[in-house]
Amino acid sequence: MSSGATAVWGRAEQQDFRSRVRGALLGLAVGDALGAPVAPLSLEEIRAAHGAEGLTDLAPAFGRRGAVTAGTQLALFTVDGLIRAQVRRDTGAWHPPTDLHRAYRRWLTTQHDWGPDERRKDDGWLAREEWLYARRDPVRACLLGLGQAPMGTLDAPRNPEEQGAEAAVRGAAFGLLVGWEPQLVAQLAVECAVQTHGHPVAYLTAGAQAVIVHALARGESLDAAVQRALALLSARPGHEDVTSALQRALGAVRQGMPTPGRVEELAAEGTAECLLAAAVYCALVGEDIRHGLCLAVNHGAGSAVCGALAGALLGALHGETALPPAWVAELEGRATVLQLADDFAMEMTQGPALHGPATASPVWLVRYPRG
Repeated sequence: MSSGATAVWGRAEQQDFRSRVRGALLGLAVGDALGAPVAPLSLEEIRAAHGAEGLTDLAPAFGRRGAVTAGTQLALFTVDGLIRAQVRRDTGAWHPPTDLHRAYRRWLTTQHDWGPDERRKDDGWLAREEWLYARRDPVRACLLGLGQAPMGTLDAPRNPEEQGAEAAVRGAAFGLLVGWEPQLVAQLAVECAVQTHGHPVAYLTAGAQAVIVHALARGESLDAAVQRALALLSARPGHEDVTSALQRALGAVRQGMPTPGRVEELAAEGTAECLLAAAVYCALVGEDIRHGLCLAVNHGAGSAVCGALAGALLGALHGETALPPAWVAELEGRATVLQLADDFAMEMTQGPALHGPATASPVWLVRYPRG
């Protein structure tokens, strides 16, 4: 697998890439936080609580406005795992799914420990962020899939009946590997999705989200990015439900003004492919990011997940400065998200200067240990 770490990046390219990485991760977290307060509600219940237009602003969840769910937590540990995989490559060990599994197990520790254990020096800096030690509605598939040390694989996936979209939320992070070929991005997203979500609908949706974000981070339009995902998926067994859902999303764009009812139709029962279709539709028809995200969370099929999926797409497409600043300002863990995004962008564009054979930054290797 090619990491792209040895590519030559101009200054303008680095700045654009960093803006899209920040946009994707902040957008994911903001969409997640926007949807979190209404995640268990139907559209009728959302309107009863927030008015006829539904939810149009951040609202309290988990005791504060701007709080994120386990979806954002796992997405952050995915980025951490991807950086660690690049650093670990110096040792000659190169198996990113294993590095991601270690990262997900570090997240799992945050779900049952009271706080960071300073004795675990190889955990890196993200696992020492105290605000992450909070249980934010993690789905059973993630807890069970990661609760056993052996890693789920395509041949022996964890939770083979699980069709939820949680793996697709963290799938966005794989799309930021812009130096990789799209098919390798999809493959890695799929191999990491089956560690918790073993049904083809779930893991192929994660691969699709990764490929769409990958194309957006490379500067393509959203429509072109979806077409690229459709082409790649068509070669994979069991793709039909996912490709049909994405095609329905593209078709819905031509059916007139966007409505919550149309989003509800696409989201259906809240399975992975349906929520991705709804997120793609909202990202395509939204007048701006705020409008697109509000569309993505005002339904009864999984508001936080759909908001996170749409937010990652919109952030990767437009960059960080297009996100609603008031929402970003209130976002829980904003400093952590920004630091991780900047570290990822630095690793992907300047990795050899941080831990190459000639030089190594001790600070970087403390933040992202090779172990």
